[in-house]
Amino acid sequence: MPKYRIAWLPGDGIGVDVLKATKIVLDKVGLDAEYVHGAIGWDFWCAEGDALPRRTIDLLHNVDAALFGAITSKPIKDSQKELSPSLQSKGLTYRSPIVRMRQLFDLYICLRPCKAYAGNPLNFKEAIDLVVFRENTEDLYSGVEFSPVPAELAETLERLSKPFEPFSRLPHDQYAISCKINTFHGSERLVRSAFEFARKFKRKKVTVVHKANVVRASDGIFFDAAKAVAKQYPEIQMDDANVDAMTMWLLKNPFNYDVLVAPNLYGDIISDLCAQMVGGLGFGCSGNIGQKLAVFEPSHGSAPKYAGMDKVNPIATVLAAKMMLDWLGETQMGISLEAAVAAVIKEGNVRTYDMHGSHSTTDMAKAIAAHLP
Repeated sequence: MPKYRIAWLPGDGIGVDVLKATKIVLDKVGLDAEYVHGAIGWDFWCAEGDALPRRTIDLLHNVDAALFGAITSKPIKDSQKELSPSLQSKGLTYRSPIVRMRQLFDLYICLRPCKAYAGNPLNFKEAIDLVVFRENTEDLYSGVEFSPVPAELAETLERLSKPFEPFSRLPHDQYAISCKINTFHGSERLVRSAFEFARKFKRKKVTVVHKANVVRASDGIFFDAAKAVAKQYPEIQMDDANVDAMTMWLLKNPFNYDVLVAPNLYGDIISDLCAQMVGGLGFGCSGNIGQKLAVFEPSHGSAPKYAGMDKVNPIATVLAAKMMLDWLGETQMGISLEAAVAAVIKEGNVRTYDMHGSHSTTDMAKAIAAHLP
C-alpha cells in the first residue's frame, strides 16, 4: 500500500500538460504515492453546474495533499452562457474552485517562494530570494458581493455611512459592492506563520504590506494583528509598507526584503510581481496550506491557447511538487528535486519558449528527471 494518497487535479488548459510533465519528475524522485484523479474546472461547470463537484470535495477529505494544475474562470455573464442548456434556468452561479477549496478546507496560508535560479535568462537580478505569505480566505476574495445591490443593503449603508450617500442615489443595478472582510484571528495566524517561517529558516526581516492609511478599518485590523505578533519575535526585524509603494521598492531594490506578509488581494499582486522578477509565471509556485490539508499549484492560469501543445514551461509546477514534498516531510526528496531544477536552468541546454528556447514541456520534465539520482 502506498505511503501517501495525493489528489491529482489537472483542471483546464495547460494544467493538464504541466501535471503530466510533473508526474515524470515525481516518478523519478521516487515518491511512494497513489495519485487519485479529481474532477475540477470549467468543463465540470459547463456540464454539471459545479466546477468543484461534491465527489472532489469528498476526495480532498481523504488525501495527504493535492497537486493542482490550472483553471479557467470567466465573468458571470459569460459563465452563464456556457452552461449546459438544461442548467441555465436553475439560478446557478460560477465560483472559482480554487477559492472554494481555500475556504472549505481553511487553507489560510498562500505561500509563494520566489527565487532567482542562476543562469535563468529571465531573472530581473541574480540572487533574489523572496517569500510571500498571502492571506488566503478573507479580504476582497471572501466572495461577499452584490450586483445589483439589494435595496435593504443600500438603505442600511446610507444610514450608517455618510460617504455612501452619492452611490445610494444611483439605480441599484448601476453599482456593485464587494466586501473586504479581514478578521483579527485570520490576520494574526497568517502573520504568525510568516514569523515562524522566518525563525525556522533564519530569515532576518518580515515586511507587512497593507494600506491602513486609507483602508483604515479592514487593513487597520491586519496591521494591528501584525504588530501584536511581531512583539513575540524580538530577534526578527519587522517593517511595513503601503502596497502601492511596495511595488516600486521591490523593483528598486529587492535585496532590501526577505519575507513579505499581506492580506489576500495585496498578496496576490505582489507575489506576481516577485514571480516576474525571477523569471515569470513559468517559475511561480504556490502552496495553499491549512492545518490538515495543503494544495500545491503553479500560480499561472490555464492559458487555453497553449493547451495540449506540449509547449509551456512546467518548472512552476515541478517546484510546487517540491513544496508538496516538504509538506509531506520528504525533505531530502525536495532538496534533490530543487537541485535538479537549478542544474537544468544553470546549464541552459534545455529551455522552453518563455526562456527563449524551443524545447517542449516534456523535454524540460525529462531533463529535470535526468538530474535526479
